[in-house]
Amino acid sequence: MSKLSANEQMEAYSEAVSSGLYAKKSGLVGKYDNVRRYWEDENTRQFLRPYLAGLIERCTSQMRRLRIMDLGCGSADGFELLSGVRQRDPDLVQVEVDLLSPKILGLYKGIDLSEDLLGQAREIYGRNPKMMFEKADFTEGLPVADKEPPYDLYFTSFGTASHHNEDETLVRLLADIAEHTQDYCTIVCDWLGRYSYEWQSLWTDDLSENRNMDYIVSYIYEKEEREARREELQHLYLRLMSRQEVGEVVTEASKRAGVEIKPLVFFDRSIFTGRHMDTAEYNPHAQAIRKAVNSLHEANERTDFSSILVNYVPKQGFDLLNHYFEHLQMCWNTLIQFTEELLDIYDSENSDFASEPPPIPASYPPALRDMMDRMLLVVRDVGWLGIGRPRENIIEPQLGYALRYLVTNLQRGQGCAHGLVGIFEVDKTKK
Repeated sequence: MSKLSANEQMEAYSEAVSSGLYAKKSGLVGKYDNVRRYWEDENTRQFLRPYLAGLIERCTSQMRRLRIMDLGCGSADGFELLSGVRQRDPDLVQVEVDLLSPKILGLYKGIDLSEDLLGQAREIYGRNPKMMFEKADFTEGLPVADKEPPYDLYFTSFGTASHHNEDETLVRLLADIAEHTQDYCTIVCDWLGRYSYEWQSLWTDDLSENRNMDYIVSYIYEKEEREARREELQHLYLRLMSRQEVGEVVTEASKRAGVEIKPLVFFDRSIFTGRHMDTAEYNPHAQAIRKAVNSLHEANERTDFSSILVNYVPKQGFDLLNHYFEHLQMCWNTLIQFTEELLDIYDSENSDFASEPPPIPASYPPALRDMMDRMLLVVRDVGWLGIGRPRENIIEPQLGYALRYLVTNLQRGQGCAHGLVGIFEVDKTKK
């Protein structure tokens, strides 16, 4: 596929908006499905929380409020994500638990090239005087006006940084941010992971190959409609990134700006639950795991646990990647099968297990053991409920959260998922 211009790529988002499936709704399908809300957003919030808290503390100590620039804001999804970051471990009594409260927000500026998505953002948030939206192309450098004050947080989400098809444009953007920073800022970059199982057919050991992929926006439709609309589907030209490649870009940007852009943390997001697991556009062995996990979090929906089990098919010549995915698959499936066995032996009439629950081997990874212990407690303590469909509305969502915890703790931040996210800082006070 030849490279598309930025304006041509925006047609893909226009198509998505017109489909109605980019509307602010959730469930089993669409952009705002359950995995998006309960896994992807929460995963990013978990990693971002300590750094956002540090930014807020820094700003309040200087008697000022937080300034945020969302690069590739779309319909202001970044603001929605940031607004949902909560205090660590809020108790059961607290009501106000959000870190980014209205009183601490000074300005949120959303930048995007799609007029349709900007229109959607203005429709939702246009009445908030602390929020503004501008059309600009962040692949052409940092979109700031002369004498525009620096921002505290430069934010991208959900693969937006992959619009930088050439490393040079990303180097320039990061260098611009570093140069524009007065004292300190945090940068969040979100790319498509080079080694996601979703596009296993694109894996290569040569980092000069398959740097950009023809990303088909087909996930917004169910299978039948997706095939019927095959000729109408829009395409994006997006950069695949590994942690090694990110490191090279950041090192070059630091040299150009004359100040260190320091990596703080990397994490892989959506390892078995990326959107193209369900479409199998780039991997004929991919399973519809995202749809199955969506079912876990859907009210009154009973999930067939066999639909969640992962059957990873290795790719020859990639021993390290195969070993990682095999290990994760085994942990994932073990947790599901353990939970299913607990349900099988639970006696609701006597409010206890009919036989002794299966033992949890000490050789299992700590994250897996912890989640097996949790599911044992969940089934034991709520299985007796006779109202409210305890399996569908309590046990299955808790299994979903347990699986999320498992993959979050076993991820490596190397680009082995739908999303590779890096959080960086520029600190000029240490010069």
